[in-house]
Amino acid sequence: MPTLLIKNIKTLVQAETAPRSLVKGAEMAALPVLHDAYLLAKDGRIHSFGPMPECPETADTVIDASGRMVFPSWCDSHTHIVFAASREEEFVSRIRGLSYEEIAQQGGGILNSARRLQAASEDELFEGAWKRLQEVISYGTGAIEIKSGYGLSLESELKMLRVIRRLKAVSPIPIKATFLGAHAVPAEYKERREDYISLIIKEMLPAVVAENLADYCDVFCDQGFFTVEETGRILDAAAQHGLKAKIHANELGYTGGVQAGIAAGAISVDHLEYTGDAEIEALLQSDTLPTLLPSCAFFLGIPYAPARRMIDAGLPVVLATDFNPGSSPSGRMSLVVALACIKMKMLPEEAIQAATLNGARAMEMEDTHGSIAPGKAASFFITQPMPSLAYLPYAFGTDLVETIVLNGQVWSASDSNK
Repeated sequence: MPTLLIKNIKTLVQAETAPRSLVKGAEMAALPVLHDAYLLAKDGRIHSFGPMPECPETADTVIDASGRMVFPSWCDSHTHIVFAASREEEFVSRIRGLSYEEIAQQGGGILNSARRLQAASEDELFEGAWKRLQEVISYGTGAIEIKSGYGLSLESELKMLRVIRRLKAVSPIPIKATFLGAHAVPAEYKERREDYISLIIKEMLPAVVAENLADYCDVFCDQGFFTVEETGRILDAAAQHGLKAKIHANELGYTGGVQAGIAAGAISVDHLEYTGDAEIEALLQSDTLPTLLPSCAFFLGIPYAPARRMIDAGLPVVLATDFNPGSSPSGRMSLVVALACIKMKMLPEEAIQAATLNGARAMEMEDTHGSIAPGKAASFFITQPMPSLAYLPYAFGTDLVETIVLNGQVWSASDSNK
């Protein structure tokens, strides 16, 4: 594979000589950067970087990044990009005064997406998800997690996960798949929810594992969805099948979801809009990562997670998009970083660490992604000319990504063939 040299980099961001697995607390504000730098990629991996006076003379491809910054690719650890249709009619209903929970109770929300997905073919789902995947790559995302959860039946959950497997096979970026059969209780099981939980445990999980379709198992543990006790049973069953936990928790209230995820040894607990001292203390005593989804809070008009308190307490905060048709119809990680700064009072350095290295850790990809370090995948993006690091979240409406490099090669959407 040819060599790629990026020279005259104004600022090389998240550049590590001693790679870390994650960063937490006060360390999150100390973002390692190198000014007036070069970066050399070889055989798809980062070979070396350093100050321009030490820059190699040549390479097969040379890019002059004068005035520009280089960031490691964003690592988006929470998405739902396999879906059949958008839900802008619910957006209008919320404008008219209905809450997310009220819309769900009327058959909207997740159940709305489930009806549409069950009627869609695998090929139709793949085509839509493939376009969304290319879209988020164009925004700078270089590693992603995708959940099922809009199937809510054995056949349709497997259909979603097979679509994710097809995406994995053709994607230029790594994908982690998460089984989320416990996203909601289907309408036909409304009066017999125990039967649906039994279906998840006795039929869905064994089928998912038999086809090796998932890396993780997720449960929506929140008011109006699955209880702490139900969540524990599902995650225990998943663990017996070798699936690690990643759960939705405390989006709609103080429900014990964070503690349930920690008890299950979850890699991460995600959402956390309702997080108090008890949740923070429980997280501090665990290895579970708190993943925050500010674009969901922005879109639904619900409280933002207390990121400032979490970081000040010493936690390793993660940021992700929650890209989905109902509560966060955007996969732009730079917007998530901006919202984290504007609405959750994270410093730009903290937000960038949360969206790169900590995001990689939330997908167990920190050895290959999340920072600029020798031996890691040469996946990064070059910005438009920028005056400072803080300009990225400051100019929240501007697309500042100029060039995408994935595995040592310049990427464009036209290069991608299914």
